[in-house]
Amino acid sequence: MSSEQLRQLARQLLAGECDLEQFVSRAAVEAQAAAAAEAATVDVDRAARCGFPEVIYGEGKSAAVIAAIARQLLEREQSVLATRVDAAKAAELQLAFAGLRYNETARTVRIDSPMAKPAGSRGSVAVISAGTTDLPVAEEARETLDWMGVETRLIQDVGVAGPHRLPARLEEFVNCDAIVVVAGMEGALPSVVGGHVACPIFAVPTSVGYGANFGGVAALLSMLNSCAANVAVVNIDAGFKAGYLAGIVATRATKS
Repeated sequence: MSSEQLRQLARQLLAGECDLEQFVSRAAVEAQAAAAAEAATVDVDRAARCGFPEVIYGEGKSAAVIAAIARQLLEREQSVLATRVDAAKAAELQLAFAGLRYNETARTVRIDSPMAKPAGSRGSVAVISAGTTDLPVAEEARETLDWMGVETRLIQDVGVAGPHRLPARLEEFVNCDAIVVVAGMEGALPSVVGGHVACPIFAVPTSVGYGANFGGVAALLSMLNSCAANVAVVNIDAGFKAGYLAGIVATRATKS
């Protein structure tokens, strides 16, 4: 923790903007983050090369390490997205960053850089989920797209068990630049969606299902064998990866 950061925190305490316990907790997080700064080599040039900053994979990292990485990105005017962050880590991070937004369902942390340039129009993507149990993965995809500045439409609970539900929502996604489809069980929904649209579909198998689902392997194999030619498949529960790929498609579509 730098002397200026400590002074700023002390001013907040004196002004009554935080109590003593918050002061101690935040000072501890800042100190741990400073000690953890050497734990990761942050790719701060990725935005220039690839269009978007490095994303923090939070699972297995302490709140201090996540904070250290986030700080390096923010110092370079890059907005932060961290995935797979549990509620306990998010609570620690909220002490260190004003304006942090935590989506508990998606397990994502977002910190916007006030200096980041407006993204402008970056196309549109629909995120379609088969069932409500698939929502955490769908929300991870939606949060990723929102971080990328892509217009996103979330269409929930339209799985193949109720075949009338998807056509009723067709107008909401038929003209999108790309679509993310999230499904567990037998993983049939991406093929059905693929038969309705002319854009790329990124299918996400989820680990939702009974024993023979094998933790999402059954849905993964089903999606890999899709007869719809516009369906590509990402890893099990990989909402971030599907959202990111769909976001790249949408972004490039607006440049052409």
